Amino acid sequence: MSIQKNTFPIIGMHCASCKALIERSLNGQEGVIKAQVNFGAEKLVIEYNTENINLQKIKEIVSNAGPYKLITDKEGNEVLASPGAGKMSESKSHLKHNHEEIKNQEYQNMKKRVIITGIASIPFLILMVWLLLEAKTMIKSPYELIDTELLNVIQFLIATPILFIAGKPIFSSALGALKVKSANMDTLIAIGTFTAWIYSSFITFFPSALENTDNNETYFEAAVFIIFFILLGRLLEARARNQTNEAIKSLLQLQAKEATVIRENKEIKIPIEQVIIGDTVIVKPGQKIPVDGLIIEGNTSIDESMITGEPIPSDKKSGDSVIGGTINKSGNIKFTAIKVGSETLLAQIIKMVEEAQATEAPIQKLADKVAAVFVPIVTAIAVISFIFWIFYSGSFQLALYISITVLIIACPCALGLATPTAVMVGTGKAAKRGILIKDAVALENAYKITDIVFDKTGTLTIGKPEVNKIILDDSQKREDIYPIIYSLEKKSHHPLAEAVVSHIKTEYPEIKELNLSGFEDIPGFGIKGELNNSTILIGTQKLIEKFNIPQNKYLEKEAEKLRDESNTVSFLSLNNKLTAVIAISDTIKDDASEIILKIHSLGINTIMLTGDNKKSAENIARKLNIDNVIAEVLPTDKANKIKLLQSPNKVVAMVGDGINDAPALAQADISIAMGTGTDIAIETGDIVLVKGTLDKVLETLKVSKQTLRIIKQNLFWAFGYNIIGIPIAAGILYPSTGLLLSPIIASLAMALSSVSVVSNSLRIKHLN
Repeated sequence: MSIQKNTFPIIGMHCASCKALIERSLNGQEGVIKAQVNFGAEKLVIEYNTENINLQKIKEIVSNAGPYKLITDKEGNEVLASPGAGKMSESKSHLKHNHEEIKNQEYQNMKKRVIITGIASIPFLILMVWLLLEAKTMIKSPYELIDTELLNVIQFLIATPILFIAGKPIFSSALGALKVKSANMDTLIAIGTFTAWIYSSFITFFPSALENTDNNETYFEAAVFIIFFILLGRLLEARARNQTNEAIKSLLQLQAKEATVIRENKEIKIPIEQVIIGDTVIVKPGQKIPVDGLIIEGNTSIDESMITGEPIPSDKKSGDSVIGGTINKSGNIKFTAIKVGSETLLAQIIKMVEEAQATEAPIQKLADKVAAVFVPIVTAIAVISFIFWIFYSGSFQLALYISITVLIIACPCALGLATPTAVMVGTGKAAKRGILIKDAVALENAYKITDIVFDKTGTLTIGKPEVNKIILDDSQKREDIYPIIYSLEKKSHHPLAEAVVSHIKTEYPEIKELNLSGFEDIPGFGIKGELNNSTILIGTQKLIEKFNIPQNKYLEKEAEKLRDESNTVSFLSLNNKLTAVIAISDTIKDDASEIILKIHSLGINTIMLTGDNKKSAENIARKLNIDNVIAEVLPTDKANKIKLLQSPNKVVAMVGDGINDAPALAQADISIAMGTGTDIAIETGDIVLVKGTLDKVLETLKVSKQTLRIIKQNLFWAFGYNIIGIPIAAGILYPSTGLLLSPIIASLAMALSSVSVVSNSLRIKHLN
């Protein structure tokens, strides 16, 4: 069995019922495991078995459902596959270009259609204004100057091509839905306008057949203006929706087009796609960094704000990392390419934002359920309204007028756009600030967080531990003990071990590594080795207790003092005797205390989770005003501690570095991974903070709150519009007030309802 999960752009959707129609058509097919359409992002996420169904068949099903196009590369390959390594393929680049090209062509065609329809509608506008002035003044009616039958024929000749040529996409969409025994928004518009046209045509060519009716008024102008306003609304909506995806476009524009590399001792310019890992790349002041790498020569200052959201340029020297898409501000540099193509940080960010924008927030589920049954319900209301007004008023024309208005004013589009457009803008805004939100669920739930658990090292602290002191037992000499410590620690890859090795090497540059044997890493406790049949242990108090090492009152007293000063303490045991203590500290981040206080002000409880000694951890927590401390926890047990904090009434977030904290991050309701440089640990977090600064945790909460508020406003407007608009269109106010809604006004209101939802979503970009 070969299971594929892919994301494809879709062109041609106009409303939430289009989304439901495509999903229903695909999910009923053999081989399709799950198909989900995001109306706002215009994407299909589909999981399917290639043994039962192929891409060509999927494209056919989508096309048969209506005027929809599934965009793939020209070879017909699945090219937006979710996560995969390797260089970005030419076919994938072609797909993105092809998608944008088709969207742009569709937009230009729509624009021409609107302009032509608008010009063709002018005679009807003149006629409407003339009739309005005739009612208010003494000027003659057009029906007094032109024969009524001739005027109706002229209206027929102008209205018919507008309806069936300009409105062709609407009727094609409605017929497509009918083929698969379904209905969409275009079904309502097509029924309404066609009914108005067929009735008016009948009156025009067979006036005597309806001479006993109350009025032989035609509705050609209603059909024309409905088509015009619907098309205009879709044009404005498309333009506004295009702005919701500005984040992706701006990220794509960050990519350099070419790079200067050294090959065969010559400087040559090559397209960025041809840069390979290991290339030496040259970048001059003012140029973009083409790919990720490590500086091997030169000093400079680099503007990384477009990736990290940090406005202050970063000073860089030999050995520092550089990120593709950032701008070299000052010096000339050479660097070695370490990540290219789809592996670069920028490519990963673009991919994550695209995938997030194709997901659906839980709050949208109710709107989707309503949209799925919306068209049949509205059709039923229109039919009931027609029957009611026939019997209530005895007027066929009034009943027809009202039923057409009901069909036209109903709008599931606003329901479908309410959440995805806000998610697109919210995730895009977050990405520009160095916050990568993996999906809409994380974006929505971040606002609900009740407890935040912070890992200590690298999250609340800088993550670069330094040795403050090494205290030896009185019976020991430094020249004997330091080489032992150095040699054993050098075999470990733990950050604390690296700090010890660096400290000793700085103090004694001439130190030599001893030939130790039997090295063993004991996670959560420390390390073990052997020298001349003597056992060496370096690690925590628990390690010493585990191996039943006898106490040393002097060293243990010193260790207690060091812990009081917020040091992490490691013990050295040589041949079953405590021989030394090593004091290591990690500087607290400058803004940590302020950020914790601001998080408290939001009513969120804070917890520090660490493997460090309890006393040392409590000292740090006290300085930071953290509510609770869970200390001396083994890495393997961190997830269990998170589980104990969780309950139905709590939403627990975990903030960690994404390496040792992976199980705890996976257990948390929301995981926030602190990225560093070009390693952003995408797999581990629902939310990834590119630069790994604590202020981004606060910004994440703020963006989530803003987005959720906008989504609720959108849904309130979308539901409210339909709940109020449909009864008014059905004539609920007519018996008491004489107020009757015109189908033309209804079409304008319907078109503007979608535009207003998208425009409201765009406000997220400008909220502080």
